[in-house]
Amino acid sequence: MKKIVLLPFLLLISYSSVNAYQAEELKLSLQELIDNAIEQDSTIPGILLHVEAPDLNLSYSVSSGVSDLSTRAPLPENGTARIASNTKTYVAVSVLRLWEQGMLELDDPISKHISGKHAQILKSDGYDLNKITIRHLLTHTAGLFDHAGSNTYIEKVFADPSHEWTRTEQVQGCVDWGNPLFEPGEQFSYSDTGYILLGEIIENVTEKSLGKAVRELIGFKKIGLNATWWEKIEQKLTASPERIHQYFQGMDTFNFDPSLDLYGGGGLVANTKDMARFYQELFAGNVFEQSSTLDTMITKVSFPEEYTPSSDYRMGIFYFKFNEMDMYSHSGFWSTQATYIPELNASVSIIITQFAKGRLINRLLNETAGLLEGY
Repeated sequence: MKKIVLLPFLLLISYSSVNAYQAEELKLSLQELIDNAIEQDSTIPGILLHVEAPDLNLSYSVSSGVSDLSTRAPLPENGTARIASNTKTYVAVSVLRLWEQGMLELDDPISKHISGKHAQILKSDGYDLNKITIRHLLTHTAGLFDHAGSNTYIEKVFADPSHEWTRTEQVQGCVDWGNPLFEPGEQFSYSDTGYILLGEIIENVTEKSLGKAVRELIGFKKIGLNATWWEKIEQKLTASPERIHQYFQGMDTFNFDPSLDLYGGGGLVANTKDMARFYQELFAGNVFEQSSTLDTMITKVSFPEEYTPSSDYRMGIFYFKFNEMDMYSHSGFWSTQATYIPELNASVSIIITQFAKGRLINRLLNETAGLLEGY
């Protein structure tokens, strides 16, 4: 009778069992991480975290806390939220997709692509729209005052949360509440106004709504973004989880009109799984037609020798080193963040449902990266 060699088979079973055990240990550690964060800070209603790590065969979401302080309903792992400035990465990618298609040039002056009405508003404050390019808007180097960073804007939003803002009102705010900051390309200064102009450029070039254009340019369906939509511009996806409540110093902002952050500086609703998946697919080369486009997106911006920028912002994404590892990341006003870690080929996304929790997000990111590194 022929001998049956069982050793390799048994080793395979043993190896798989160890991997499965380690995966469960990692999942438990992630859950414990955010549970502890909630316990240590009573001002936080809830935290969601997702890890997308294909090399580890891991796609996993955890949640802790409640989705609504009034009902105390548990926070679902797949709950969606307004991701605010995380939207800028999607806008930048969409503009770069149009560049790939030959629909625009990155060094086009913005006077070529924005409305005459908005051009006139900006010119009235001394902006030279023939000097400001699409590239400047993408990298926050246009010298535009940030309407959303103005105390006047914040006061107006909280004085009347139901007000339906227009893009024109916000461009006018850029002019009324501040002045040009510097000549294009000389410095870095974060500006939502620049990205609402990019949103307008996408609409004008594609002749489609911003939501539809971004969805098609990125290929939401192709890369599996099933819980991401442009609030107010698009209808909520039928199968998409409900939007959770997000808080500003204890104030429930759930019913704030989305137009306060809608036109390209923000506007998307998503869950942590979709946020991480978008970053993973982007860096895996599944969004752009050419790998050189991603290289262009993440290339360091050059400045005059006498100037050192406060942040290393590329095109719609920040670069930094964290725990000695390279990170590509963007955050949003409502304590949201998505990050890709090349060394681990992994993406981590975090939503904290209380405003101004950036330090905690960084700690959670650092500890999550450490867990993945040791896996």
